[in-house]
Amino acid sequence: MLKTPARPTVATHWGTYRVRMSEGRPAELEGFEQDPAPSPIARSMISALDDPTRIERPMIRASFFEKGYRATGAGRGAEPFVAVDWPEAITIAAGELDRVRKEHGNTAIFGGSYGWASAGRFHHAQSQIHRFLNAIGGYTRSVGNYSYAAADAIVPHVVGDRRGLVTDHTSWPVIARHARMLVLFGGLPLKNSQVSSGGIGRHILAESLEAFTASGGEIVAITPIRDDVDPGFRAGWLPIVPNTDTALMLGLAHTLWSEGLHDEAFLTRCTTGFDRFLRYLSGESDSTPKTAEWAAAICGVDAEAIRVLARKMAHQRTMIMVAWAVQRADHGEQPCWMAITLAAMLGQIGLPGGGFGIGYGSVNGIGVPTLDLSWPSLGQGTNPVDEFIPVARISDLLLKPGEPYQFNGQDRRYPDTRIVYWAGGNPFHHQQNLNRFLEAWKRPEVTIVHESWWNPLARHADIVLPVTTQLERNDIVCSSRDRILAASHRVSAPFGQARNDYDIFSALADALDAGAAFTEGRGEEDWLRSLYEKAQVRLSALGFNPPDFETFWEEGVLLFSEPEPEQQRPLLDAFRQDPIGNALPTPSGKIEIWSDRIASFGYDDCRGHPAWLEPREWLGAGKAAQFPLHLISNQPKTKLHSQYDQGSHSRAAKIRGREPVRINPTDAAVRRIGDGDIVRLFNDRGACLAAAVLSDAVRPGVLQLATGAWYDPTAPGTASLEKHGNPNVLTHDLGTSRLGQGPSAQSCLVEIERYTGELPPVTAFDPPSIVNRS
Repeated sequence: MLKTPARPTVATHWGTYRVRMSEGRPAELEGFEQDPAPSPIARSMISALDDPTRIERPMIRASFFEKGYRATGAGRGAEPFVAVDWPEAITIAAGELDRVRKEHGNTAIFGGSYGWASAGRFHHAQSQIHRFLNAIGGYTRSVGNYSYAAADAIVPHVVGDRRGLVTDHTSWPVIARHARMLVLFGGLPLKNSQVSSGGIGRHILAESLEAFTASGGEIVAITPIRDDVDPGFRAGWLPIVPNTDTALMLGLAHTLWSEGLHDEAFLTRCTTGFDRFLRYLSGESDSTPKTAEWAAAICGVDAEAIRVLARKMAHQRTMIMVAWAVQRADHGEQPCWMAITLAAMLGQIGLPGGGFGIGYGSVNGIGVPTLDLSWPSLGQGTNPVDEFIPVARISDLLLKPGEPYQFNGQDRRYPDTRIVYWAGGNPFHHQQNLNRFLEAWKRPEVTIVHESWWNPLARHADIVLPVTTQLERNDIVCSSRDRILAASHRVSAPFGQARNDYDIFSALADALDAGAAFTEGRGEEDWLRSLYEKAQVRLSALGFNPPDFETFWEEGVLLFSEPEPEQQRPLLDAFRQDPIGNALPTPSGKIEIWSDRIASFGYDDCRGHPAWLEPREWLGAGKAAQFPLHLISNQPKTKLHSQYDQGSHSRAAKIRGREPVRINPTDAAVRRIGDGDIVRLFNDRGACLAAAVLSDAVRPGVLQLATGAWYDPTAPGTASLEKHGNPNVLTHDLGTSRLGQGPSAQSCLVEIERYTGELPPVTAFDPPSIVNRS
């Protein structure tokens, strides 16, 4: 059994911490000594170990306990639960999985997970559930993610792979040394850079921006929210109308072209299709030149300001950055494609400090000079089932079995789902239009959930299996976006009867005659040693000298030094130097400003070149007459997604127990809303309560309500007033386009008013009723 050292380490998605112990219990998580900006999210972790929302025992929804799958899903979210022991819980869950795979096939099992539950390489919930379901015959999976699904679809068509989106970003040291201007579509919010999937050694965004501004660099933030860039960095602010980034980029591009500031040589040598795009840009193809005046009328930024910005971008080394949030909107593929096109017109792609990058500041690790290796992880096996859905189409999967849909050039049908098995993540946080999702969630015969706390997902499950938290298990943490390899030590005994996901899946696999395939005869320590040994080999091949496992486990952290900036290569530099010898993996071998492949799909919502396509909901839509405010539901500051919303750090930021919604004072005055008033946000999809905060940091016509509040309807199990401040009761559940089918939460119109009724109490953190078995 692994021994916990006297000075343990805990590594999470929001950072690495040294643990101060007191009387055998964690007393404080202190930021890793080499981290210049440790995240305060960790403040919630210790008190949450045994707070009232912890799930102590396996639980079964009351009517499901009595009737099994014949109970239907009508009572999910409203019924009490029955506590059972582990053997009974395993028998019930294994029996349902076996029944469904025999009667309907493994396609009828949907394996849901979003991967953020644990930063570890072994206790990674998504890897665990996929490994288990593959061992028992496979499952219907999801592809893509809620973070950047639209970009993930379009970027490989334009540059051939995911460089500039997932890998190979120009590093911050190179940007600080060579770039003179950062043009930020969506900003660089420090709050988002608190987190990064897989773990963090050092939070680098603030110090990177400090280095850039110290060298004389200029920042221009194009966003409806001024403090999407910290005020200390003195960014120029262009308060754009939400969802109109593509129009503004087109106005910039037209200025470059009309004033002869574009790089014709680069466009000829390194791109294809500019001539066809130019017919659109100039207005030849549609009689609408995309001038700065045309763009200004759409995006709300002055035409002269657009022209001045275009000239400045052309006359100095400029990096164009697009935040993930920008593409989480109707036609979210377009600003990504247009940003690459704009960078190509400037001719700076492949130069140090120039070009483009998607995702800077959206998480911490983008722009960190990464190690040239693939970290080992728990193998997931092979899935014999070919079915999948785009991740944000979960409601459609459950509501429309057998119906057709299109995705990235494919014609597909939604399979018939009988079991949803979820481990890691909370779809009642991620999914849009929660009232629609609530109806969809009632459709499967069985829902099985692994959870540590009574969050909305657990409350809406049939079978709830309590799992340990990061502080209650041992793991190894490393990330493709960082230069750290860390031990994460178990510093607390499991709460109640909570078990590791691995132990739960091992028991289920045994019950389903797949135990050997799932465990390979190994326990936690065996797996951790094996993973570390593989990491040792790969690190040694790069010239590092990692210690033996025992030394690593005792010391807790290995942090690997960065190469000098002159050794860090900018994005696509080899392609720029030799576009024939280092051709891109696109059909043309070049950057595709026009894509024959996309054009062949025949999609009217994603054409063969980047274009301004009017969103379904924006301030220029007809619907704005009824719902005249644009809601931005961005990432929270006090938690990761909805994790630890019940924690002390998150609760301290709430107002009268509810999430704050920022509103411009002008919009508030018209509605007689005062600072701190409880307000009702509503549209034709739903309504929620929040607490008003008046701020001129948000553009007039815009509201900002962060995601992450645990869903808390007035009448549980029904589409009723949400009283805690979850914006996803308001967002629409439509794909970005038929190409990407990504979430489009940032295209959302609402109205707001002072709430004058009797204020309902927030009950999100009250556990459900537990009844005695009959």
